Amino acid sequence: MKQTQLALKPLFRLLLFVPYFAFAQPVAPPPPTSTLTLAQCLNYALVNQPVVRQARIDEETTEADIRIARAAWLPQLGLTASGQHYFELPTTFFPNPATGLNEPRQIGVRNTSTIGLAGTQVIYNNEVNLASRGARFSRQAARQNTANTRINVVSDVSKAFYDVLLSQRQLDVFNEDITRLRRNYQDAKARYDAGIVDKTDYLQAEISLNNSLAGRKQAQESIKAKTAYLQQLMGLPAERPLALQYDTLKLETEAVFDTTTGLNVSSRLEYQQLLTQKSLQRLTIDYYRLGFLPSIGAFGNYNAVYQNNEFGNLYAQRFPNSYAGLQAALPIFTGFRRTQNLRRARLQDNRIDEDINSTRNQITTEYASALASYKSNFNDYLVGKRNLDLARQVYTVVDLQYREGIKAYIDLLVAQTTLRTAQLNYYTSLFQVLGSKVELQRALGSLPTDY
Repeated sequence: MKQTQLALKPLFRLLLFVPYFAFAQPVAPPPPTSTLTLAQCLNYALVNQPVVRQARIDEETTEADIRIARAAWLPQLGLTASGQHYFELPTTFFPNPATGLNEPRQIGVRNTSTIGLAGTQVIYNNEVNLASRGARFSRQAARQNTANTRINVVSDVSKAFYDVLLSQRQLDVFNEDITRLRRNYQDAKARYDAGIVDKTDYLQAEISLNNSLAGRKQAQESIKAKTAYLQQLMGLPAERPLALQYDTLKLETEAVFDTTTGLNVSSRLEYQQLLTQKSLQRLTIDYYRLGFLPSIGAFGNYNAVYQNNEFGNLYAQRFPNSYAGLQAALPIFTGFRRTQNLRRARLQDNRIDEDINSTRNQITTEYASALASYKSNFNDYLVGKRNLDLARQVYTVVDLQYREGIKAYIDLLVAQTTLRTAQLNYYTSLFQVLGSKVELQRALGSLPTDY
């Protein structure tokens, strides 16, 4: 026996931890110390973001609620036990056959104990029927809520990722501009010291340099704030460093989107959620509509009764009794409560219809706005890319001419400022079009959430 217990111990331990492994939330490994791509950031966020984890917990809670409601269809068994002792036996009057008068007599035994087993089985119950029919839609609503949460996380993390990259590229532009301005400042100062030009050239160079230094500081601080926000959206602890990886050429390719794709309202999750809500509401209408039907159930009881005047011999003899039967409960008049509940449920169903119409119009407006924003930003991106190429050519020529003494310093300063502005505008438009593409995909209901 002892060997058998030792052999079964590992099995018992395994069974003890099965529920933990079955319902434990998936936890992604910590992000690598190397730079992360957008896909890696999204993958980490979809596992570790608290709102996503909460949505998964809500799904499990809904499943538990469904099983609790469905448990009423299964037999319900209960065991009861009681014991009592009479200090004075109850008195009952019995007629005396000789005199015809009622005379008091004590009956029963002083000690009684009853152990009873009772069972019930629902055959039909309107509430249990509603829970059973609505289980599929309740699960669907919970899954849709999780999917909607994932869409929000993907959208927010993607735009925050692009926002951080924009500030990083702005920082690179300012660093490049500062390098050029320092060189120009040194050249202008040397020419002034040599008496070739007056001091306005190097003073203007110093002003431009100071402006670029201020812009770089602003970009540096912006990166810190935006990175912290991205970490929050990802569910990444603030103390963990985060470095991003990207390819500008790949981003330019990803910025292109087919705008000829038409809008299908039914592909939007918000619309699907309302349809699920309407299905649940229709079940509620049926619940009140069928409220006049009786509740039918079966029951059975088995009681083992022990009686004896001597407490020590109480359980020496058993006097069992058992029975079974059917029970029906039919509501006859409830003060018009059922009809009023039915009327309210139908009004709520009409309200959901209005919500569906309003949501359909809202989705159409969101799509039109997202499409217009994407097209506008994409045009700005194309113009910005062309202007950047032109600004680089102009700066190269003017810089050479300035070195040869053909152009004045003010011309070089204008070309350099134009180049910096073109670089900033290009990267701003690039990441704006990427962000607007995310919004357009979301408006179409085609934003991918599997990473």
